[in-house]
Amino acid sequence: MKRIYFILAGISLILFMSCARSEKGTKDTQTVKIDTVVSASSQTALQFPGKVKAAQDISLAFRVSGTIRKIYVEDGARVREGQLLAELDPADYRVQLDATEAEYKQIKAEAERVMALYKENGTTPNANDKAVYGLKQITAKYQHHKDQLEYTRLYAPFCGFIQKKLFDAHETIGAGMPVISMVSAGIPEVEINLPAADYIRRDRFDGYHCTFDLYPGENYPLKLISVTPKANANQLYTMRLQMVPGKLPLPSPGMNTMVTIYCNEGDSQPVSVPGGALLQKDGKTYVFVYDPSAGKVHSREVTVLRLLSDGRAMVVSDTLHAGEIVVASGVHHIEDGENVRPLAIGSKTNVGGLL
Repeated sequence: MKRIYFILAGISLILFMSCARSEKGTKDTQTVKIDTVVSASSQTALQFPGKVKAAQDISLAFRVSGTIRKIYVEDGARVREGQLLAELDPADYRVQLDATEAEYKQIKAEAERVMALYKENGTTPNANDKAVYGLKQITAKYQHHKDQLEYTRLYAPFCGFIQKKLFDAHETIGAGMPVISMVSAGIPEVEINLPAADYIRRDRFDGYHCTFDLYPGENYPLKLISVTPKANANQLYTMRLQMVPGKLPLPSPGMNTMVTIYCNEGDSQPVSVPGGALLQKDGKTYVFVYDPSAGKVHSREVTVLRLLSDGRAMVVSDTLHAGEIVVASGVHHIEDGENVRPLAIGSKTNVGGLL
């Protein structure tokens, strides 16, 4: 009886060791999906949606408060620089100026008389100083009231178009309240937002153009104006570009466009890898390169340029080249130097591997 127990115990131990070896073998040779690194040299053109903006888009306001007497323009009207656009009722400011003008003339005459006497030693220096300072004070007040009367008229600061009237005649407004919005008639601009990954490469940008659905097949050349040095709330950097005039009709402000930026990658040629091949670790990005002769994987550090629309990613690396094989998924479960088994690629004519 004891002999039977020893035999059963030996069989159980053998089966246990066999399963352990099987599990260990399975762990040591994980099956992974692989893919090939392809050249991305033809994908150095970055594209971003943008919007056409006027070179100048401003809201005009009176510098004094009052009741609107008349607005001389309508929405959409073309205006020239210096053209009168609107006017406040100037009655109160004219009365104020008339009173100040009378005071100014009186004080000026008295001050000139005192200063003339001082030159002939007919009065004291103190009296002369009072006359000089009094004249300066009334002159400043007189000029201020003249300016206020002039501020009751609103003129166009440049040639352009009236976007919208915000008030009508006979309405009372305060100083600084926008009355008319206006856009310039100059060469329009295009504005786009750059993500941080592309912003840090802005020194490599060497060409720009934009396209419009309204003008299929036509490329509008662009010239860089500026890039904001600080990101907005969405961690995007605003880039302004100016359209270069040519034979093509210029689009109007507000139109949507697609901007293409050509980027010089320098000596490092970009390559394309599957998005699932990227491993983020300790603030760096790696991919696992598969060596078919040894059956092992080795990590290579890469720099991600951007994600592509087909699920792949464009990267650059001094040690990763087109034609090499990388692990396409499951990179978080393998380690550098580990033995792996590539997943067999199914045949289109042998579905399920039945043949």
